[in-house]
Amino acid sequence: MAANDREQDLVDVIVSDHRSVEEVFTELENSALEPERRKELVDHVITELVRHSVAEEHHMYPLTRRVLDDGDRIADHEIEEHAQAERVMDELVGMDTTDPRYEDLVRTLIEEIRHHVSDEENDLLPRLRQACSREELLELGRKVQNAKTTAPTRPHPNAPDTPPANRILDPGAGMIDRMRDALTGRGA
Repeated sequence: MAANDREQDLVDVIVSDHRSVEEVFTELENSALEPERRKELVDHVITELVRHSVAEEHHMYPLTRRVLDDGDRIADHEIEEHAQAERVMDELVGMDTTDPRYEDLVRTLIEEIRHHVSDEENDLLPRLRQACSREELLELGRKVQNAKTTAPTRPHPNAPDTPPANRILDPGAGMIDRMRDALTGRGA
């Protein structure tokens, strides 16, 4: 079976998302981008980061709490990092690229997410791979992929980010966000 044909487990899905976001960050760091393209990329990366964060909060962090001795501390730290990034993303949504704060906020978002990715890939994900069975990680990989299909596409910094409230409210927010995106052409 080719590597692309095998089912992705939780760690594979999370790392794949990280690589996709990093590609966009690399393009955003190109100062020669036209403002319209820059805005498209920022909108795209915000959508992907929000969907990714929601999926982690629904599935990966509850797992972290359950299987790691210091899981509560780690999950709380990661959720706080999500909240910080979400506040930055919330400021960026709808902000014009000519706003004097725009580029600083984009740089802040990139720095915060790169730090978060480093924490997860160098500590959390290897520990989860070691603590969980292959079957559990495969099942969670499927759940994370499914969660991303109904997750919000815009930041909601005041929404709950832990179960059970986030699992109840996120699909509704996701539906509303996708309707707003369709009406405004965001992400098209």
